[in-house]
Amino acid sequence: MRKAFRGVLSLAVLVGTVSATGATAGAATAAQPATAAQSATSRTVTSGESGTNADIKDRILAIPGMSLVEEKPYAGYRYFVLEYTQPVDHRRPSKGTFQQRLTLLHKDTSRPTVFFTSGYNVSTNPSRSEPTRIVDGNQVSLEYRFFTPSRPSPADWSKLDIRQAADDQHRVFTALKRIYAKNWLATGGSKGGMTATYYERFHPRDMDGVVAYVAPNDVVNKEDSAYDRFFGHVGTKECRDRLNGVQREALIRRGPLGERFREYAEVNGYTFSTLGSLDRAYEAVVMDYVWAFWQYSLLADCDTVPADAKSAADQEIWDSVDSISGFSAYTDQGLERYVPYYYQAGTQLGSPDIKQPWLGKLSRYGYQPPRNFVPRDIPMKFQPSAMRDVDTWVKHRANRMLYVYGENDPWGSERFRLGAGARDSYVMTVPGGNHGANVAGLEEADRAKATAAVLRWAGVAPAAVQQDPSQAKPLAKFDARLDVRQDGRDGRDVVNEHGVRP
Repeated sequence: MRKAFRGVLSLAVLVGTVSATGATAGAATAAQPATAAQSATSRTVTSGESGTNADIKDRILAIPGMSLVEEKPYAGYRYFVLEYTQPVDHRRPSKGTFQQRLTLLHKDTSRPTVFFTSGYNVSTNPSRSEPTRIVDGNQVSLEYRFFTPSRPSPADWSKLDIRQAADDQHRVFTALKRIYAKNWLATGGSKGGMTATYYERFHPRDMDGVVAYVAPNDVVNKEDSAYDRFFGHVGTKECRDRLNGVQREALIRRGPLGERFREYAEVNGYTFSTLGSLDRAYEAVVMDYVWAFWQYSLLADCDTVPADAKSAADQEIWDSVDSISGFSAYTDQGLERYVPYYYQAGTQLGSPDIKQPWLGKLSRYGYQPPRNFVPRDIPMKFQPSAMRDVDTWVKHRANRMLYVYGENDPWGSERFRLGAGARDSYVMTVPGGNHGANVAGLEEADRAKATAAVLRWAGVAPAAVQQDPSQAKPLAKFDARLDVRQDGRDGRDVVNEHGVRP
């Protein structure tokens, strides 16, 4: 789980992580309990609202600790950007609080609700995850703790772990459940899919189902041979040879391209204090190149990679690496936003260490670990038991969980797998799919089976689908604004940065 990505292809699972309002986080008083909202006023009922005489905004803002940042209009919905007071430490809630940002795409309290997280920032523009479209429901989207502005001040980084984040979700769910009383589903893609899984592991009674997309599962951090096997056969030999050739040339031409990188950094004001040197940053970008291609590109995109790297001009090599890996990724400025991710990768989540034998001895630093991307004044210690615990739980206790992976996505090399104890749960793969794999991309039989399961878990499966799951389709029509990212790519809320982060 590395590096920051500026997004390359059409990805279709989540809702955007584009940076939003300038709300700030900070220390506050002890956390207020997450109690049910009470009806506050007798304002006119919103179109599409049912079951109460109070305006939905008033009901939401009656929740202790909930505050409104802004409301944005969207036809057929109410859309709120909110902040919620959370304890820094759920084990010791009297030790201070912070403001956690979330959004609410409200359709009707009579509809099911989808709880989405990207595992990173949250967008403040209305958008809709795939499960929300399938069930035609409401959507709550939560920013992950320690991603600004949802960061305690001062920041005690030891309180950034998967259990604290799961408890954040549990408090939000508890606060909103009495307003949105119908079924709830958790979802997310990549790190968001991991987050949905961890939430289910620690609070298995909250959700009625989980849809986790392209979720890595690095059970044993020091054993990464599955990734090496993947890169030995993914795609075609011709495509692999093209990519490997460009990557080799980028290291062979470290002198002239490194000088170009220096000029690029000076023009843009980039610095390298965290990683330690421009040369380390340059190599880190190059080492990501092959992984980044398969993560976000398709086999058909091999035509854009120089066929004869040895004969290619320096500019061609630079352009190919920059478009796929992104030369700004390992600058201080590129790393800053994603420190919380690298911290988690180096303390609990794990991260790949691939060999890339085609490079020979051209690499000076190897595939650098997460510790290198986190400022040294933030202490880190890896906890090998964290992922083993989750993996064991999923294998033996998974209930109403759907995992969707892409065949050509390197992150799927180490994935969640179901054991004998799993119930009504599925792992499905999109043929030729990348890190944007979703239910819509599955083969027809799997697509219908997955869609029917989501509808059933949400409690909204039509009678025809209950009788014949092959008839299952999303209940809501495609919306060109809600279901397409702000940068024009459908669905997935991956950060608009280049690199190799899940």
